[in-house]
Amino acid sequence: MAGTQIRGAVIGSPVKHSLSPLLHQKAYSYLGISANYDRIEVPQGELVNFFASHRDEFDYFSITMPLKEEALELGVNIDPLSTRIQSANTLYKREEKWNLTSTDGMGFVEALAVHGYTSFSSVLILGAGGTARAVVGALDPLASEITVLGRTSTRKDALASAVVNSDFSYQRWNDSFDVTQYDLVVNTTPAGAADLLADSLYGTFSSALFDIIYNPWPTPLASRWKDSGGEVISGVEMLLYQAIVQLELVLNVSLDHDCLAKHLRPFLLAAIA
Repeated sequence: MAGTQIRGAVIGSPVKHSLSPLLHQKAYSYLGISANYDRIEVPQGELVNFFASHRDEFDYFSITMPLKEEALELGVNIDPLSTRIQSANTLYKREEKWNLTSTDGMGFVEALAVHGYTSFSSVLILGAGGTARAVVGALDPLASEITVLGRTSTRKDALASAVVNSDFSYQRWNDSFDVTQYDLVVNTTPAGAADLLADSLYGTFSSALFDIIYNPWPTPLASRWKDSGGEVISGVEMLLYQAIVQLELVLNVSLDHDCLAKHLRPFLLAAIA
């Protein structure tokens, strides 16, 4: 890509409020690289046709909901991680060949480590979609027990297949479920879906909540969690670190994560303030 402008885009639906264009453009500006990054609305069921029509115009795509599972149908080179978790968020070209992977889990784990969390006895995941599988796969080496709270049992087997080392269990959604019994709770549900769980929180506790949602912020769950004494990590952190890993794949270089994160974080926080 040397000497040419890199072209990327975030694709999914809805993407109107995605912070990825801000994040990627600020990163390229900081790195002194010529690039253009767009947001393109691609509804569910349209990804295969979209990619066939535009694959020659771009160098990479950041894939968001609801396309993280659909991306596995593109007929490109899929890495073992994405195959195992059946979810992908990064489609990038290397030596004229398209490759598919997920940086969600790597970004999630790095964000946890920055806040001092590297291992867990028990973890609860709220939600059972593509992001949940990426999180489950990433936590597998770090957690003794992983429990998923989901609204439908149809996703149970796909989530279980993402686990190799941890003890895995799946529970049907209950708005009064006791979420405070775990070392870490990760909310991967869409905005508003976990609000009622906030009403079941009581007393004081010290476990951590990683809320993947970052806009609007704080969520009712995050606010109640913090008021109860627990630590809260915003989805901005995962967005930030998964993007840095994504940029490394696109550029085929190693980047200083700490330095780049320090530069980019203020722009993201200002955007959601």
